[in-house]
Amino acid sequence: MLYRMAHAGDAAAIAAIYAPYATDTVITFETEAPDTDEMRARVASIGRRYPWLVAEFGGEVVGYAYASEYRTRKAYRWSIDVGVYLAPAAHRKGIGRGLYARLFALLRAQGYVNAYGIITLPNAASVGLHEAMGFEPIGTYRHVGYKHGAWLDVGWWHLALTSPPLPPREPVAFPDLDAAIVERVLDDQFLTG
Repeated sequence: MLYRMAHAGDAAAIAAIYAPYATDTVITFETEAPDTDEMRARVASIGRRYPWLVAEFGGEVVGYAYASEYRTRKAYRWSIDVGVYLAPAAHRKGIGRGLYARLFALLRAQGYVNAYGIITLPNAASVGLHEAMGFEPIGTYRHVGYKHGAWLDVGWWHLALTSPPLPPREPVAFPDLDAAIVERVLDDQFLTG
């Protein structure tokens, strides 16, 4: 399995992975699948501040994970939202864990303190992955979204990436993160070495 940073050329594969989540499930509250151009724009926009990773097997992108802004108000800047999506054949193979472990290491290096996972309920697989990665449930928004003919609850999970430092240092934009750190985190031996 190759873990690497996403780039513009991955947009079609990322869009293809995400499309059934948008159109066929309640896992995301998007109701229309973004096209390749929209995904390319998202990768570029998010990449200006946060990491976006892909997992590649046999030359094919089989999953991705990324971080994004938690809230727009400045005092929230040490917290981020995270998400991971996998192609159907990539489920239950440790790929989601591999993506998340690398993503969280990069976020720690950037100086982020909190990660939040937002999960439409019920979703045992996503809850299981997040809790296996150390997330703890912190609350549920009841009937917060309506999709596929049903009102849906959304659970919020929290992961402390690090203890809150005093005073906090400003998070480093991902493009400014030391390239050696990124290379070490993406290395095949990252989880075992």
